[in-house]
Amino acid sequence: MKGLVLSGGKGSRLRPLTYTRAKQLVPVANKPVLFYGIEALTAAGVRDIGIVVGDTREEIRAAVGDGSRWNIDVTYIDQEAPLGLAHAVLISEAFIGKEPFVMYLGDNLLNRGITNFVEEFVRTKPAAQILLTRVPDPKMFGVAELSGGEIVRLSEKPKEPKSDLALVGVYMFGPEVFESVKRITPSVRNELEITDAIQDLIDRGCTVRPHLVEGWWKDTGKLDDILEANRLILETFDRLVDGTVDGDSRVEGKVVVEDGAQIVGSVVRGPAIIGANTRIELSYIGPYTSIMNDVEIKGSEIEHSIVMEGSVLSELSSRIIDSLIGRNVRIYRQPVKPSAYRFMLGDNSEVGIRWE
Repeated sequence: MKGLVLSGGKGSRLRPLTYTRAKQLVPVANKPVLFYGIEALTAAGVRDIGIVVGDTREEIRAAVGDGSRWNIDVTYIDQEAPLGLAHAVLISEAFIGKEPFVMYLGDNLLNRGITNFVEEFVRTKPAAQILLTRVPDPKMFGVAELSGGEIVRLSEKPKEPKSDLALVGVYMFGPEVFESVKRITPSVRNELEITDAIQDLIDRGCTVRPHLVEGWWKDTGKLDDILEANRLILETFDRLVDGTVDGDSRVEGKVVVEDGAQIVGSVVRGPAIIGANTRIELSYIGPYTSIMNDVEIKGSEIEHSIVMEGSVLSELSSRIIDSLIGRNVRIYRQPVKPSAYRFMLGDNSEVGIRWE
């Protein structure tokens, strides 16, 4: 069985961060989101994985490489434009061949993995197997209508959803799907929709099995979902301190301090992770915070946030919360008068300032 990981797309909901970084490489608990999907596939026994890439292909290639770190073979499949999930399947036919495969969206997270679903798919051999979960706002997703446990109809981002069952970003297909992706036409979004391809399988009398997912699932395309996924994964960590913590510091609860990290005169309250070669000095790191490698935080407070590699937070008078801070960012306070803010921000940036 093969795997197909989709890592194209522009990540418009995470701009400006995704102007310079693939959305699938945004870190959650100090690991790129994409890596969780690859690990889920390998845990299910998949060893031959195709990765569909677009504008960020070079960054994805640099991060994933040939797959040897997971003991897998990786093939890169170029998609000239984000023309839909079914289009990604269509251009992958030469790689997939006649084998069944798992398609995994590279910015999705499932906390319980997919091993059981893959085993059932291999055993029962339907034309497709889709995972579903209940969501509060189904208008944002592909939606399935069920009757007697069978799929009646699928629709993509319907204005008036007939159910609250959203398609999770993991699909399992047999070779029958290639005929369906060739039969459908582009939607009003000018994309080949995977919901239309699955509906075509149903209309042709092929077996399509639905499964309701237990546990949480996150599509990390938005800031709030990334921070929530970060929180959920940090809660699964065990305490591990490989870096140095001086006598004036406190490390409380489930905290990971990676090798080379220094905690000086500070409080770190878990769940949290402090990356390698990061220095935390005279600061407070609150729960649900992930600090990546080579970061410096001095005289500042932060919680429920993600700070990416090489960034500096220095002498900030207010606590940072609910934030995603990119690579090599500098946030600092200057002791100058008159009191004022000084910014250098890219397109589509967002800055929240609390009124005192």
